[in-house]
Amino acid sequence: MSEEAKVQENEAVQATESAGEAASESGAAESISEQTMDNLVSIKKGDTVKGTIVKIEDNQVTVSLGYKYDGVIPLRELSAVHLDNAADAVQVGQEIELKVVSIDDDKERLVLSKRLIDGENAWEGLQENFDKGEIIEVTVADVVKGGLVADVGVRGFIPASMVERHFVEDFSNYKGRTIRVKVKELDRENNKVILSAKEVLEEEFEANKQRIMSSLEVGQEIEGTVQRLTPFGAFVDIGGIDGLVHVSELSWEHVAHPKDIVSEGQKVQVKVLKVDPAAGKISLSMKAAQPGPWETASDKFKTGDIVTGTVRRLVSFGAFVEVAPGVEGLVHISQIAHRHIATPQEVLKEGQEVKAKVLDFIPNEKRISLSIKETEEAPEQAPRPERSERSRAPREDINNPNVSLNKESMSFTLGEKFGDKLSKFK
Repeated sequence: MSEEAKVQENEAVQATESAGEAASESGAAESISEQTMDNLVSIKKGDTVKGTIVKIEDNQVTVSLGYKYDGVIPLRELSAVHLDNAADAVQVGQEIELKVVSIDDDKERLVLSKRLIDGENAWEGLQENFDKGEIIEVTVADVVKGGLVADVGVRGFIPASMVERHFVEDFSNYKGRTIRVKVKELDRENNKVILSAKEVLEEEFEANKQRIMSSLEVGQEIEGTVQRLTPFGAFVDIGGIDGLVHVSELSWEHVAHPKDIVSEGQKVQVKVLKVDPAAGKISLSMKAAQPGPWETASDKFKTGDIVTGTVRRLVSFGAFVEVAPGVEGLVHISQIAHRHIATPQEVLKEGQEVKAKVLDFIPNEKRISLSIKETEEAPEQAPRPERSERSRAPREDINNPNVSLNKESMSFTLGEKFGDKLSKFK
């Protein structure tokens, strides 16, 4: 065969092969198209499909499903909670599972829901969380009347009383926060999920409280922060738990109300007085962490000094007078006034300011003896009548029937008294 004939034969073979490949490709394409149409025909309301986010708008999301037209997810179908923007729930390129809500071929509209799929998938997990008492993290999606709302696949509600361990007046700054909660109540039939952050905080607080209490020792000095004030004392945070500083332990001075000594948020030094793990109570003292008044009193007083003080207590045997913060001395009842008094209340009253003289001072025994009358001049006594004047006093007239009888006039004999009666026996 000539060279020309061979070339023509090869060209014919190649043409035949090309035609065959083209026919094959055409057949494959036709087959794929048929398969796609078969798949599309099977989509109906209520079906679960997968799609890819191709476009995000403010109020809806466009999804590609390989259908003759794209599907849309309205904003309300993106989440179980209120959203301000669709971008808060999904992002372009994300592949998600969706439920077909409706198909409208006339309007070329395919409505899909992410919310319904999330809800179906959430209940099983929530039930498991509830049964095991597990802690889950949620993001606060909205602040509503009475509490907070979070998306847990379904709408989860955190009542105001279950948000914190303490009362919260304003929740406006909670939106967007991530908090740890436990599932408190589930009602699938009514689509109800109640969550509690307070329970998590309570458990953590108790665990931390026991840990700290086990590390405390009586007599230990630590720094704390005043958390709140009450008429009977101040609660001080000492590392996540509160201890009570009773009003009598706030200062060596007399304290009418804790607010006179400390304020909320103030840093204070305290000493541990008592730890009761069973009752969960810690007793603290601020004054015990400070130098005692008797330690510094030795430089302030000496015998013979005249001091000014305040009557703090009146007792049957005298009065206790505070001459320095935390330093009280006794004025014995005999040292209150120059005249005789039956009770201290005849002369003094609590809260009264007085001057007193230091009669005795023993700091190591915490004892000061005072005298009020030593600071006052003794009153002048009335002169007693002379003896001669007393002797010239008029004598009583014994002849006067109004005058009492003397010893002589009271004497008598038995005969004078019983004479008539005795004569009968003669």
